[in-house]
Amino acid sequence: MPPTYLDIRSLRAFLLTVDTGSVTEASRRMGRTQSAITQQIQKLEEILDAKLFDDTRRTLELTETGTILLSHARQILRQHDACVAQLVTRKADETVVLGVPDLYAAFILPPVLSAFRRIHPEIRIELYCALSRPLVARVREGSVDIALVTRMDGFTGGQVVGHEQLVWLTGATSSAHLERPLPVALLPPGNVYRDYAIDALDRAGLDWRISCVSDSVSGLQTAVLSGLATTVLIESALVPGLRCPPPSAGLPPLPSVDLLLYRAASERRSSAVDELYEYLLNYLTLSSRGGRPADRHGLSVVPSTEVSL
Repeated sequence: MPPTYLDIRSLRAFLLTVDTGSVTEASRRMGRTQSAITQQIQKLEEILDAKLFDDTRRTLELTETGTILLSHARQILRQHDACVAQLVTRKADETVVLGVPDLYAAFILPPVLSAFRRIHPEIRIELYCALSRPLVARVREGSVDIALVTRMDGFTGGQVVGHEQLVWLTGATSSAHLERPLPVALLPPGNVYRDYAIDALDRAGLDWRISCVSDSVSGLQTAVLSGLATTVLIESALVPGLRCPPPSAGLPPLPSVDLLLYRAASERRSSAVDELYEYLLNYLTLSSRGGRPADRHGLSVVPSTEVSL
């Protein structure tokens, strides 16, 4: 009888599907398509000649074989990841410089990069935070390997990986959104968030004044949290201490913005750059679709133990 080998990626796909309760979420965390995750689980079933999930139930439950495999998969992957983290040589070309505005670094990337590090502990990531325009320039000159930016006028190239809804934000106990002229905290000239805010206010015929200009989201948050101003940020930036003004405040609606993913020219790329780029591309694109569709066999999945990222 020929030897039987279990693939590490297939084991990880199986484990994440069980732990998150969803092929959709497993694919997002692994940076792969849902069909790829399904195929990897089916590959395990073919190798073991047994079903891992009970197809007769409305929700996916592990079979006896699946339960046994789950216990071993946890141990195997724990040992595998520890081995890789300790023994894999971190070469210079395994360091990836990832450029991103601090807004996205704070509110979009943490779970993405945490999940990536679990799969690729051998790849070092250096974060470089700056506004979108200088980041695109740095990608083109080669000092930044990958950049996640906001689409702005004049940007060419890049891959659309998602959309973020812009919202007005005010302090939880602030009344700045009721003042006229409206005090606003904005990013510097040339930023699309600023342009959309000013355009919306002018179109609505509202008087406004700038009370804060900041290159970073922390400066805008300080102005809003202290009650000095309102600001425009992405919906994901709605954290405790902030709130969206009620409709009675009369603030105009805002559009959504596109997120673009750039990477350096091929002659300056390494396999590590390609790994991170493809992961971000798949993860962010899948996340932007929203929803939680039924997984394989058309059944919804009930989560068991959540993976903490």
